[in-house]
Amino acid sequence: MMWVQNAGWKYPPDFGEKNNGALYRFTRLAIDHEVFPPWAWFVRHVVLPNYTFFGWATLLVEASLGAFLLVGLLTRFWALVGIGQSLVITLSVLNAPNEWHWAYFLMLLSHIALLATAAGRAYGIDELWRPIWQRSDNSVARILVRMS
Repeated sequence: MMWVQNAGWKYPPDFGEKNNGALYRFTRLAIDHEVFPPWAWFVRHVVLPNYTFFGWATLLVEASLGAFLLVGLLTRFWALVGIGQSLVITLSVLNAPNEWHWAYFLMLLSHIALLATAAGRAYGIDELWRPIWQRSDNSVARILVRMS
């Protein structure tokens, strides 16, 4: 639910770039309060010049993360995406004033737990579709089994 809720303050089409608010302000924190110099360089030279693309990508990834994990579909894949997105957020805001450092480590650990336990296989859509995918000889079905 956290991913779904956090998608709510990422406002297209400029994602806060015009008024230095919302997602843009948090993206700038990666430069203003540098955590990892190569990441700050990437944000300054790649993300900010292509900010609209990255804003849309962030919104779509985070909304999808929340939706897929909530229903338990392709849980292991989305747990990996969640680990990646949590690392991106951590590298962007960890040194920012008044941030809760423990929250980012908790996000990482929760996604690692989802990956390790394949949580969607109990009370999720993965539980229903995985046996069908396992019986199939289709290469796509084999990929879906690994992602579930």
